[in-house]
Amino acid sequence: MVINFSDWQTPPTTLELPPGHLHIWRVPQDVDEAALARYWPILAADEQARANRFHFARDKNRYVVARAVLRLLIGRYLSRPPEQISFTYSEYDKPSIPGQRLQFNVSHSGGLALIAFCLDAEVGIDVEQKRPLIDADQIAERFFSAAEVAVFKSLPQEQRVEAFFNCWTRKEAYIKAIGEGLSCPLDVFDVTLAPGEPAWLLRIRGSEAAAAEWSLFSLEPAEGFGAAVAIPGRNWQLSCWDWPSVN
Repeated sequence: MVINFSDWQTPPTTLELPPGHLHIWRVPQDVDEAALARYWPILAADEQARANRFHFARDKNRYVVARAVLRLLIGRYLSRPPEQISFTYSEYDKPSIPGQRLQFNVSHSGGLALIAFCLDAEVGIDVEQKRPLIDADQIAERFFSAAEVAVFKSLPQEQRVEAFFNCWTRKEAYIKAIGEGLSCPLDVFDVTLAPGEPAWLLRIRGSEAAAAEWSLFSLEPAEGFGAAVAIPGRNWQLSCWDWPSVN
C-alpha cells in the first residue's frame, strides 16, 4: 500500500483510536509567529531548553511545532491538557507515556512532520525530503544489506533516488519501531526498495517468518517527500489526517 499526498483527509471532530487502527498525522512545521507563540507554553521545561539549544531559528521553530502538536494530539486522544503530559524516555531516547496503551512516533524533514498513533503496539515512522545524493552508492554499500545493495545497483540511474529513499525510510521506520535506533545495524534485515514494488519487510536476521509478523506501509505525504511506517502485526487500518484542519 502507498498512501500519497492526495489521501490525507480532514479529521473528525471527535478522535477515536480503536484497536487495530493506525492514525498518521501530517503537520507543516513552518508557521507564523502567532502560532509559535501559542505553541511555546505547551512545551515542558526540558523541551523549551532543548529548543533553545538549536543554533538556527528555523530548526528551533520546527522542533517547537512538532513537539507542541504531538502534545496537543496526545491530549485529544487521552482527554488530558497537553501541558500536563509527562514523557519517559528509553535508552535510545524514544518517548512514551507510562501506563498508557497509546503508542506514538514522530519524524520530520524539510519542514514537514509526520506523527503516528496506535494502541498496544510499538510503531515507527520516518519521513525524508528526497534529493539526489552524490554518495548514494557509498551510503548504500555501508548501511544497506547485501541483497538491498544488489537490487539498488541493478536499477537504472533515474530510479535510484526513489529507491534509495524507499530503502532508507523503511529501514528507519523499523528500527524506530523496535526502539533501538541506529544501535541496530541496518544490514541485518532486508526491505523492498525498487520503485513500484510494495513495501515489505523481507527478512529479519535471515528469518522470513520474523519479517512476516510485521506490517510496512509506504507514504508520499507531499511532493518530493517519502515516508514509511513499520508496526508489528497485520491487518492494520490506516487513517491519514491533516493537522491544520484541527489547529
